[in-house]
Amino acid sequence: MTEDVRNIVLGVIAAGISAALGWLAGTYLWKRKLRRRQAFFGLPDNSESLLVVNRDAGGPELTVKRHDVFALLELSAIIKDCGAHAQVVAHDTAQQGFGERTEFCVGGPASNRRMAAHMHSLLPGVRVNTDPEPGPDRGAFQIGSERYRLEPGITEYVLLARLTAGQGQGSRPVFLFCGQLPVTNQAATRYLSRHHERLARKHGGNAFALLLKVVNSQAYGPDVVELVGDVTRAAQAPAPAAMPRASSHRAK
Repeated sequence: MTEDVRNIVLGVIAAGISAALGWLAGTYLWKRKLRRRQAFFGLPDNSESLLVVNRDAGGPELTVKRHDVFALLELSAIIKDCGAHAQVVAHDTAQQGFGERTEFCVGGPASNRRMAAHMHSLLPGVRVNTDPEPGPDRGAFQIGSERYRLEPGITEYVLLARLTAGQGQGSRPVFLFCGQLPVTNQAATRYLSRHHERLARKHGGNAFALLLKVVNSQAYGPDVVELVGDVTRAAQAPAPAAMPRASSHRAK
């Protein structure tokens, strides 16, 4: 074998080794990223999850509003990326505890009994005005001493929470998307899809509750979302018997 041939062979071998090492490194990083995503969502390979939705007011059939359907599609993509499976159930048929399967619960407590139960048990510091009569506080959130009023199409709020029942490391989380309007539910699922890596780095496996504001949805739909703040402490604190006079937040 001449020296030129030997150099060519060595070059080919070196290139092959470099390509193999690059592939192994890329695979390792991809798998590590996947495991972190799975841990955050509580969705290991081939696991089962629940998508809990409210019923439209039009009748007894499971009819989901358009923006809530889009929210379910956002969540379905997350579940698929984790290599898990989903079951869609109506809020009034999901009569089971939580912790065994990851749950994604979509809709406000006025139309979603499951959401109302979760908030009563896990977020006692949050009150939602479910009065059907028109008024300035209809649909408003009250978290601690702060009240967040709904101004349809201009300023709308949604609570995004990741909660656990404190049943140990094996307990699967429940994610709540509690919005004042269906478009805000979609905005919250999209926010989670875009920012889950940052949220996982910040919160790890701990519970959190974030208040988001959807700005000018009549023009921008669910795309313009602002983080109002982390309201975990106030949301998990027991609500006092007599709430102090709340300050209200309005669009400027």
